[in-house]
Amino acid sequence: MNDALRKRLEAAHRTATLALLAEFGPAGHWVGELSSSALSTATAVIALATVDRPTDAELIRNGLDWLAAHANADGGWGDTVRSRCNLSTTALVWAAFGAARADAAYPNTLARAVGYIERTAGSLDRLVPAIEALYGKDRTFSVPITMALALSGRLGPDGWRRVRPLPFELALLPRGLFGALRLPVVSYALPALIAIGQVIHHRSGRFHPLRDLARRHTLRVLTGLQPLNGGFLEATPLTSFVTMSLAGMGLAGHEVARRGTAFLVGSVREDGSWPIDTNLATWVTTLAVKALGGGSGAEEAHGMVGQIRAWLLGQQFRGVHPYTGAAPGGWAWTDLPGGVPDADDTAGALVALRVLGEPDPATARAAEAGVEWLLGLQNRDGGIPTFCRGWGTLPFDRSTPELTAHAIRGWAAWLPLLPVALASRVRKAMARARGYLAACRRPNGAWVPLWFGNEDAPGQENAVYGTAQVVMALREVPEGPGGSGPDLSASVAYLLSLQDPGGGWGGARGVTPSVEETSLVLGALAGWPGVEEAVRRGTSWLADRIEGRAMPEPAPIGLYFARLWYYERLYPLVFAVDALRRVRAAYCRPPSPDG
Repeated sequence: MNDALRKRLEAAHRTATLALLAEFGPAGHWVGELSSSALSTATAVIALATVDRPTDAELIRNGLDWLAAHANADGGWGDTVRSRCNLSTTALVWAAFGAARADAAYPNTLARAVGYIERTAGSLDRLVPAIEALYGKDRTFSVPITMALALSGRLGPDGWRRVRPLPFELALLPRGLFGALRLPVVSYALPALIAIGQVIHHRSGRFHPLRDLARRHTLRVLTGLQPLNGGFLEATPLTSFVTMSLAGMGLAGHEVARRGTAFLVGSVREDGSWPIDTNLATWVTTLAVKALGGGSGAEEAHGMVGQIRAWLLGQQFRGVHPYTGAAPGGWAWTDLPGGVPDADDTAGALVALRVLGEPDPATARAAEAGVEWLLGLQNRDGGIPTFCRGWGTLPFDRSTPELTAHAIRGWAAWLPLLPVALASRVRKAMARARGYLAACRRPNGAWVPLWFGNEDAPGQENAVYGTAQVVMALREVPEGPGGSGPDLSASVAYLLSLQDPGGGWGGARGVTPSVEETSLVLGALAGWPGVEEAVRRGTSWLADRIEGRAMPEPAPIGLYFARLWYYERLYPLVFAVDALRRVRAAYCRPPSPDG
């Protein structure tokens, strides 16, 4: 790397690091900010309109104004203001105007929305089957959408008969049986199964005596699943669907509906919109710690170490989680009551706690519990799912490569410090995880993640993100029981083949590069033999986006529950700091003692 680029690299790293440190909050962690969401705003409006309290009229009107102002040029809506239109979000926005009885106040907006739906679905009569076709056997999101359409009157007088029933009575069975039942919804959607299943049964008039008997008992289950602040998973859509369902069968005064309404009222933004989730504070904090670790940023943040460690330890779940039944020891994505322990955040916390330095006894105990938690999550195929082991075959319950790679990093960070028996179990788990990664890699060397995508890539997948994360993990932890992991040459070649002529990376060949994707690939490639020219061009591209700009523009590559797009304000900054640190370490020699 020549002197000019080295100076640009160091300056960009310094700029980005200082910007990231400036985001550190007074409570001892980073918070970030999720994008506003048309889908969240639409579902919140439907819920508040169905609850029908005079005090919420202004919130409903402000939400509709925001939606009208953020329609795309073709009449529809995407999940974020930077996303392309999609049928699901547009259908829910159309339902929101219907639930609020506001068509006459927004005639042009509604006419263009109907036009988009008709062009995309074929006709309004084809809307329900078109939505169902988007999701296939997974009814986690298709049934809530069609339920909301029926509730808002958009499906006509026989609309409830067009909504598929959900077996909410199964929520009474022991949780240990759920994996074997092959439920039509994923593990995190149990509140929706209960509430939406009940309103569909109530409004459709279908005869089912078992469901009549199960109604009161499943409502008690639902009450036990709701956090004190009312927000299921801190997610506006899920909380909205539950709230509108209860209100839609005359239970707006039920405790769950009242708490859900309070959560929605409390989480609206000043501009009238709602985000997809309240925050990803734990996730962005562990990302920031990992990005700063080992470089000048970590040294400048030295005074923060104690605060961050104490805060992270405070986020670990110490008991069985009432929502998923998860064992103690995991971490969620947020510090708020609706969070649920998951694999990615637990692995992230384990790595971050190790980056923060030598552990005290409390940290070591927490790490052992986190390691145990991840061991208990590992599926039979050796991979790591998101929330629950062995739940089934629906997408959000399967093993996935980026989580498996992250678990390997988390285990490896603590392996030398674990008790002998636990270390032995970890080595076996890591070997199985490597076997899973070798088996699920595509012939072209790529790994496809679950929780990130790219709207412009084929199939909206983001193999650039997935491949970079796995390559990075396996390079950090190159050896395991039985020898090294999968040969990474094909995966490195795959990443190199996707570099844009300008030097950056997008989610696929020909896709506009982003700071997030370019940073991840640079971090994965830095120091690999024979890639210096690609790294040089990528570093120059990234430095161009950092120089003179403390906060790069985020890209909507994140996928939330049910494949909802989002962007997070801190992602490009965090990923850039990490990439620039890794490139500096690989190519910039520190000055000699003689100068």
